[in-house]
Amino acid sequence: MTGRTTRAGSPAIAFCDVDETLIDAKSMFRFLEFYLEQRGEPEGTYDRLVGELREAARAGVPRTEINRRYYRLYAGESALGLAAAGVRWLRHEERTRPGGLFIPEVERELAGHRAAGDGVVLVSGSFFACLDPIGVRVGATRAYGTRPVVRRGLLTGEVLFPLIGPAKGRVAHATAALLGADLGDCTAYGDHLSDLDLLTAVGHPVAVGEDPGLTAHAERAGWRRLPTGRVATGI
Repeated sequence: MTGRTTRAGSPAIAFCDVDETLIDAKSMFRFLEFYLEQRGEPEGTYDRLVGELREAARAGVPRTEINRRYYRLYAGESALGLAAAGVRWLRHEERTRPGGLFIPEVERELAGHRAAGDGVVLVSGSFFACLDPIGVRVGATRAYGTRPVVRRGLLTGEVLFPLIGPAKGRVAHATAALLGADLGDCTAYGDHLSDLDLLTAVGHPVAVGEDPGLTAHAERAGWRRLPTGRVATGI
């Protein structure tokens, strides 16, 4: 990776969560709704499927299991077809979403990192159909998400591991090691307590939005805050 280096000579990286941090939406659910409509599924299919996931969340099912259940909805779907649909989805969102899809405060932050020569790495529980076009749109160096298992070009419905909670911190450590970066010189942006492992992995954590739990933690820890007027909504 080329770009700005620290005084120690290592590159700097800005890690960024995506849903409700970089974009004002839950990408997985917005994409699912779009994809089902494009496929001509009966009216009410999206509400039924997402309702089942939300009911499980209310019943206390862990976020990692909810993430796995979401990807089972794509069993048998073409990876190339999903990737193409993701490009169409992002165009649709940017064309039709009132006020735009991207959160301007965070988009400006990432533009500043790029201008300084920093790498920009997206880290999300979402997947390639959503993350790849978003990464292109914001000039990300890399985009890491939950990786669905693909066999013979089709999703099996299973995932290698959900990129949720502690896994985000592990990705930051692995990416820094791969690129030769010192995490103490890196920045991370997150909007929810589930991003704590990512935020605590770096030397410059930034709490985005108004989530009460994350805000309280950031104030206790003396972290920088980036108010956006938005509160994380959960699933």
